[in-house]
Amino acid sequence: MATLKISDPEWDVLKVKLSRKYNHLTQEDLVYQAGQEDILLDKLARRLRRTKDYVLFTLAKELSNLESNRL
Repeated sequence: MATLKISDPEWDVLKVKLSRKYNHLTQEDLVYQAGQEDILLDKLARRLRRTKDYVLFTLAKELSNLESNRL
């Protein structure tokens, strides 16, 4: 289902942004391996109590501008 591809360097930056925005996420929640985007989306959707579409939109939005400090 995931139309999102996240590389390891991108995930390192994105993980920091997510942990700042959603401070209740643990390091276990933010574990990710390249190619397992669907697992990540499921896990984050459950922890954030949001839909997978919301999580996908949020991640895609942040990936489009990784250099920004904006959350």
